[in-house]
Amino acid sequence: MSPRHKVEAMTEQAPVAESETPDIPGKPTAASRTTLSHIMTHNDTNLLGTVHGGVIMKLVDDAAGAVAGRHSGGPAVTASMDEMVFLEPVRVGDLVHVKAQVNWTGRTSMEVGVRVLAERWNESAPATQVGSAYLVFAAVDADGTPRRVPPVVPETERDKRRNQEAQIRRTHRLARRRAIKELREKRAAEGLEQHN
Repeated sequence: MSPRHKVEAMTEQAPVAESETPDIPGKPTAASRTTLSHIMTHNDTNLLGTVHGGVIMKLVDDAAGAVAGRHSGGPAVTASMDEMVFLEPVRVGDLVHVKAQVNWTGRTSMEVGVRVLAERWNESAPATQVGSAYLVFAAVDADGTPRRVPPVVPETERDKRRNQEAQIRRTHRLARRRAIKELREKRAAEGLEQHN
């Protein structure tokens, strides 16, 4: 199985019932919640003079990866970025805070929700949200083989809402993947295009 297909298979796992994982105790959401902060400089700008979206995406992936590794207790790889929304531009001199937490866990995968906030480095005004993202990470061992993750235990009403929303996103992601696969197989069977 190719690495890409191995990761796709890991993210399709069904949620694990607590009765199936008596040897892996759940972890509360707060146990792996992380904030990564970084000040934006001229090296981070795009042709428009604002911070390049790719710089923000890397910070998002870094923070989400730290959370996934902390929650799973070992290596975790990015399987997909489900959604990345940029709400406002980030400028040079902004202090960016990337806040991440595990929203949902399956057998070997977990969704990490990320909020991106920015504030001027030399002002005392509150930070404003400038972006958000949802990423799916797969826990792996040293050989890249999927390994089980502890269930996440939502603590607050907000955590419970995020967990429910993550399950909706997972359902939509899997349905979309199946629909695209079926369409490609149908077109290939009709001889309309090469099956890849």
